[in-house]
Amino acid sequence: MFLVQLDVTVVNVALPHIGADLRTGLPGMQWVVDSYTVVLAACLLAAGVVGDRIGHRAVAVAGLALFGAASLLCGLAPGIGTLVAARALQGFAAALLLPSTLAVVTATFPDRAEQARALGIWAGVSALALPCGPVLGGLLVTLAGWRSVFLVNLPVVVAAIVLTLRRVRGDEPSSGRRLDVPGVLAAAVVLLTLTYCAIAYGHSGVSARTAGAAMVAVLAAAALARWERRAPEPLFPPSVVGDSRFVGANAVAALMNFVGIGVVFVVTLYLQGVRHYDALSAGVMLLPLFAPLALCAPFTGRLAARSGPRLPMLGGLLLGASGAACLTLVTPAGPYAALLPALLGLGLGMGLLTASVVAAALRAGPPSRPGLSSGVNNTARQAAGALGVAVLGAVAGDPADAERFTSGLRWAGVLSALLWIAAIVITLRTVPGRRDRDAPAGRR
Repeated sequence: MFLVQLDVTVVNVALPHIGADLRTGLPGMQWVVDSYTVVLAACLLAAGVVGDRIGHRAVAVAGLALFGAASLLCGLAPGIGTLVAARALQGFAAALLLPSTLAVVTATFPDRAEQARALGIWAGVSALALPCGPVLGGLLVTLAGWRSVFLVNLPVVVAAIVLTLRRVRGDEPSSGRRLDVPGVLAAAVVLLTLTYCAIAYGHSGVSARTAGAAMVAVLAAAALARWERRAPEPLFPPSVVGDSRFVGANAVAALMNFVGIGVVFVVTLYLQGVRHYDALSAGVMLLPLFAPLALCAPFTGRLAARSGPRLPMLGGLLLGASGAACLTLVTPAGPYAALLPALLGLGLGMGLLTASVVAAALRAGPPSRPGLSSGVNNTARQAAGALGVAVLGAVAGDPADAERFTSGLRWAGVLSALLWIAAIVITLRTVPGRRDRDAPAGRR
């Protein structure tokens, strides 16, 4: 988990250097981020099912090995096309890893209170990569160039494979579940075309290509909905699609990542493209956003175990919405202090949200299908993160035009605040409070 999350924040800090070295503009930089997250999101559910069938430890080890190979390809990429393709391969490897880590935790700690605390540790370890990423990335870019941010993964992969083989017990595979290949392909097409539409619209406005991609997205979504009603073992079983608690928790998780990942992308471009800070300075300046994520996660796990996930979710969303609204204070030449409230608010908000929203989703999902529950939750988060980069990047525009970009950044803050206010409403309506936190999830 540390490895997967580290690669997100490390790459963000390196983007301006990648753009300059490989001679690509804003769309190319968006695809460096989104080729990873789009493939990750598209393959997560399939990876969860595969893990349930053949065992999550085996899938995790395969994912680690593939992640290492893809990182090497990224570090050696001669052009933007090769880098984007290698990042997509990294995303596929990360898809193998994410559901397996959650499934191992839920299988090892079946008691709800114990499981919530374990999820707090899981979220804390993964969140620790977020403050490490900008500083480590800035240091690596400054000392050794942008390629080093990918090559640094290789020793981590080797150590993780050895520790997984030694410390994680093999789990019992289940041969009765089949992979919904048409559903996986249709979902991938929907996500890819939506992301392409947002990036292309931000670059060139409405065009025949964006209209065509939008039509493909609509047709693929319709085909996916039709197929899922007829599939013998659908990606989205009716038992979870019809459960308002499960749907609500995952909707909040999606809105959390849409805002969080999208804001990280545009704020990184603001610091380096508009304010012209070097990579290391920009990484240090992002710490007020990332450090609370790591510090709050274990505390949030314990709080969710005692009182249920609803209270920390509401607190996190209120703080995050306030922080996003503070982006309206940013100016092209204003002091860093004007950006600080936005970073702190979003960081504290996501610190309270991450562990609690995962706990809420897993608690509402079918107990016998941890791979499915974790796959749906991570799919919602990663798909929304990819769309957040595309949409908020399109709203902000090219940082070469400082005035226009900063105006777009302020509008991105308004949109983000409104989305998290919507998430508050969803939480109040669908996530159970303390009294009924132990009641079984049901269809509403």
